[in-house]
Amino acid sequence: MAKTQLEQLREMTVIVSDTGDIEAIEKVTPQDATTNPSLITTATQMPQYQPIMDGVLLAARKKLGTEASDKDVANLAFKHLAVECGKRILKIIPGRVSTEVDARLSYDTQASIQQAREIIQQYEQGGVSRERVLIKLASTWEGIRAAEALEKEGIHCNMTLLFGIHQAVASAEARATLISPFVGRILDWYKKDTGKDYQGADDPGVESVTRIYNYFKKFGYKTVVMGASFRNIGEIQQLAGCDLLTISPKLIGELAASTEDLPRKLDPAKAKAMQIEKLTIDKQTFDKMHAADRMATDKLKEGIEGFADALENLEKILVKRLAELEAGKAEVVGAGR
Repeated sequence: MAKTQLEQLREMTVIVSDTGDIEAIEKVTPQDATTNPSLITTATQMPQYQPIMDGVLLAARKKLGTEASDKDVANLAFKHLAVECGKRILKIIPGRVSTEVDARLSYDTQASIQQAREIIQQYEQGGVSRERVLIKLASTWEGIRAAEALEKEGIHCNMTLLFGIHQAVASAEARATLISPFVGRILDWYKKDTGKDYQGADDPGVESVTRIYNYFKKFGYKTVVMGASFRNIGEIQQLAGCDLLTISPKLIGELAASTEDLPRKLDPAKAKAMQIEKLTIDKQTFDKMHAADRMATDKLKEGIEGFADALENLEKILVKRLAELEAGKAEVVGAGR
């Protein structure tokens, strides 16, 4: 019987599930999983995740006491919600889960470091080793410096909202464990900017990840590349052989439904033989390259603002739910079972 494209892909690439939906993760059985504020917010809207949200809210109220405002309780709860989801995901998958630092701290190195330590502490108090957690940080210069400090403490980092080679190289030089270049968001920008419909290897998101992958393998960086944010399985097929790919359950399903041959596109041995210029990225060079890259500038700003908006929306949802619980208007789902 012919192998599916998903089975073929798994022979050369680690598959990561890009969702906060625990039931979806159970169906696709990935090695690793990654979440972000938007995915967590979506998950909390589903009835089956109400017990997680209610439990976190009630625990936060108990910790802060009745004198604390609903907003303060919700703020504490949301800091624990992603970890609670992460802990449940880790019961399903054999590998690691990525949990994100507040996007509003993206330009504050010390605050990012502090929150990352708190996240790891929560996992460890829950019996989860830090080896099974990746801290997601935005690939700003400040975020990369935070990753550099955290990696020295044995806290592994996943650099997200990454759109340019300058961000990738700076992250590798900082010895970040993993980077997540955003394929689909790069494609979105170029389609809007040029009006052109890109296909296959001409997809600018695919081109960006291919360039980063080849650069890392050429110069022997230990930082691994995880392509993210896919719009179609064509992008995934063009990046077969990448270290990791984080894929939505929908696209994983499409790969599982196809038995066409899936040739390897990215190969470390071929990258080693390529003629590639070595870059030196200090802050001045990083800032200069970032300013010159309109796409990276636009998408990094948009991504940080989008995740910040998702967090603020989640806080509002938590405040509303807390008020319902305390007014006795809502049943604590799963209570007493």
